[in-house]
Amino acid sequence: MNESMVINVSQEAMRLTLLVVGPMLLVSMLVGLAVSVLQAATQITEQSLTFVPKILAVGLTLAYTGSWIMQKLVAFLIHMFQLMPSMAQ
Repeated sequence: MNESMVINVSQEAMRLTLLVVGPMLLVSMLVGLAVSVLQAATQITEQSLTFVPKILAVGLTLAYTGSWIMQKLVAFLIHMFQLMPSMAQ
């Protein structure tokens, strides 16, 4: 296993990580922004008001994108198994 292979595998893993967690982070940020605007407008400072909607939104996003995420992870795993013989050299 040479340096370029390590760099390529690392880049692929980082790209996949960003691709997989991106939808959940984006939804969480948008819901957090909406709740913050609502809290600022109504001057409600309840901490659970920000937590519960984010958890629900992330859970719904995960349920919606779960099969796509699994496909991406399985494809990456298959690719890693295919690279194993060349890593031993």
